[in-house]
Amino acid sequence: MINSATRSVAPQRLGFPRDLSFDAQDWTVLSRYWYPVARSDELGDKPMQATLLDVDLVVYRAAGRVIAARNLCVHRGTQLSLGWVEHDTIVCPYHGFRYGPDGRCRSVPAHPDIPISDKLRITVLPTVERYGLIWTTLNGEKDTLPVFEAWDDPDFQPIMAPTIDINSSCGRQMEGFLDVAHFAWAHVESFGDRDNPVVPSYQLKRTSFGIRANYLSTVSNYPKGLRHLAPEGFEWLRVFDVFPPFCARLTVHFPGSDRLCILNAPSPVSARKTRLFCPLARNFNKDGPLDEVLAFNLQIFNEDRVIVESQKPEDLPLDMQMETHIPADRTSIAYRKLLKSIGLGSHYTS
Repeated sequence: MINSATRSVAPQRLGFPRDLSFDAQDWTVLSRYWYPVARSDELGDKPMQATLLDVDLVVYRAAGRVIAARNLCVHRGTQLSLGWVEHDTIVCPYHGFRYGPDGRCRSVPAHPDIPISDKLRITVLPTVERYGLIWTTLNGEKDTLPVFEAWDDPDFQPIMAPTIDINSSCGRQMEGFLDVAHFAWAHVESFGDRDNPVVPSYQLKRTSFGIRANYLSTVSNYPKGLRHLAPEGFEWLRVFDVFPPFCARLTVHFPGSDRLCILNAPSPVSARKTRLFCPLARNFNKDGPLDEVLAFNLQIFNEDRVIVESQKPEDLPLDMQMETHIPADRTSIAYRKLLKSIGLGSHYTS
């Protein structure tokens, strides 16, 4: 559920940020959706700075919950992330103004006896903690978060993969996550095999939430040193579920009933900067060391990052005539059409 405690007053609508890197139409559409801005385990006693869709935010805990707000003291424009949390208020480091969880100013130390106008408040956004992440939206009402049941399933072990920053757009990163033809080339050092580059035909359908693709192939999901664990000729089923605009869940079917679930949750810092959050969950080897799991996933993320950062244009073209396509691109083609259907621009989107 959305943290209704941050909704004690009518939500304030955010206008375009001063340094807008998106097309205005695209920003308006994207601002209605929910995105992760921080990991829950990284948010301690001190406020954190985050950027979402070019908007500078402060994230902190107060009154037993997570608060996300514009990173701006309304008195003299100081970043509140430089301040601290005290008695359930965030304190501005410049003049000591204190703001409560509802955003209203509770104290002006220079004038302790004057009444404080109700207009003296910071812009507080709705928040929710889910899948080990803190999510917020700039102008959204509807809960548009992806579904990732495995994270809370007692039969699965939740694992938070490393967070990485990518100098490219969320659209490019998402399409790379959905791409099945790049395994043999971009991931040859981790799990890919250049002797097995063929992409068999696979099924794809529209769903109530977005897209589902079922991809069956002999490309192993084990690291190279563990390929012998799979039976000879085993076919790996990878099920991709796409939640627009920028989330996808991948379920990898290992031999037997073993499953690995991955939530690809990139956050659009700006039109050409992305922060990738990636919760994982597995129902096997739950007592095994996590260091190897984290290192393997970081290796894969960085292999993808090098490719994605090299792509031009950095934005994802939604005009299908602007790039060529092959049958293996079925999912990315459907993804581009999905983004266009939610109102994003026909040429590029981030």
